[in-house]
Amino acid sequence: MTVRLHLGILPAHRQAAARLYWQAFGGKLSRVLGPETKALAYLDRVIRPDHAIAATENGALLGLAGFRTPEGGFAEGSLADLRAVYGRFGASWRMAALTALSHEIDNGRFLIDGICVAPAHRNRGIGAALIDALCTEAARRGYGAIRLEVIDSNLRARALYERKGFRVLRRDHLGVLQLAFRFASATIMVRSLR
Repeated sequence: MTVRLHLGILPAHRQAAARLYWQAFGGKLSRVLGPETKALAYLDRVIRPDHAIAATENGALLGLAGFRTPEGGFAEGSLADLRAVYGRFGASWRMAALTALSHEIDNGRFLIDGICVAPAHRNRGIGAALIDALCTEAARRGYGAIRLEVIDSNLRARALYERKGFRVLRRDHLGVLQLAFRFASATIMVRSLR
């Protein structure tokens, strides 16, 4: 079978997308969005299907690449969404932590909001294909550059991004936030589309 890339997550893939996103980012988000059952309920509630490129094969979701626009991000919810899953108190401190981590919009660059590939389908070029599709979508929308963040412990992802033409813009240190998010710093990387 051939892997197909398309804009948007199909309704039938919504829960699979939430699980895939949690598999990829749960390690760094578990202290804030865990336990897993609540995190999956939250992600299923907030995922914006129109803010992702999906990789599918034979009807199954193999990977996805979320992005952020001025209208919001792929897996970005509101305080009301957090309250619906975690209650009033749980929502308050979680919103504070998530807001401190990042709610940045970069009007000059297309922002990647997470790339993930199912473990059984890694090393097939799906991540690289998703990056290419993101670059195509960004250019279609008129952006001259694309930007992402990669945590410093994810050396494999950073190597892929460097192979795909991304260059380091800066490194952000989390400081005390690293206690909540399980990583100390992230590297901001940019690729020109011109």
